[in-house]
Amino acid sequence: MKSRSIQAGLALTVALAGASAASELAISAKGPKGEPVADAVVSLIPLDGAVPPATGATASIGQQNQEFSAYVTVVQAGARVLFPNTDTVQHHVYSLSKAKKFELPLYNPGQNESFVFDVPGLVTLGCNIHDWMLAYIVVVPTPWFAKTDAAGLATLAAPAGRYRLELWHPRLAALVTQEITLGAAEAATRDFTLTLKADKRIRRGGATKTGGYR
Repeated sequence: MKSRSIQAGLALTVALAGASAASELAISAKGPKGEPVADAVVSLIPLDGAVPPATGATASIGQQNQEFSAYVTVVQAGARVLFPNTDTVQHHVYSLSKAKKFELPLYNPGQNESFVFDVPGLVTLGCNIHDWMLAYIVVVPTPWFAKTDAAGLATLAAPAGRYRLELWHPRLAALVTQEITLGAAEAATRDFTLTLKADKRIRRGGATKTGGYR
């Protein structure tokens, strides 16, 4: 009788584990001519059930060679983001975005301040000293997210269930959304063809006679 109870308990454990098993989602983002699109952020927001908090989650956006170390960073709301200045010059990192307003004036080499980003939304970063420096933080209300690589590909895993898929890119005219259902025992794929606006980033100039940058 005891052996049967143990077997029943194990069977129940396996069944519960299967019910909450993660399902993999593969994303492909391309342009109209089939070219890969990097830095597209994909997030899955559950339509049923609660979302686990971002307890202890961190990310890092450094300054190096008078550039931000990542053009696009994605974090869950509640995560802490560090801003290490590993450069040889001062910076003045700031954001005027509604989701997070802050500034680090006259930010010296070696400093490593941080902020908690607790409101979902888009945060645009700049530098008041080097106007070509630009970066984005996408704060999402979910732990299930990914960013496409140079090949335009990303993979993420989430528990089986219904989600609202959101796709964002700095050069998209509008957020792409769709409903998706993930199964417990099968992988899903989504292919996106994106029409992007022109890249209007300020390009860093060459060296001037004073050795600086224009």
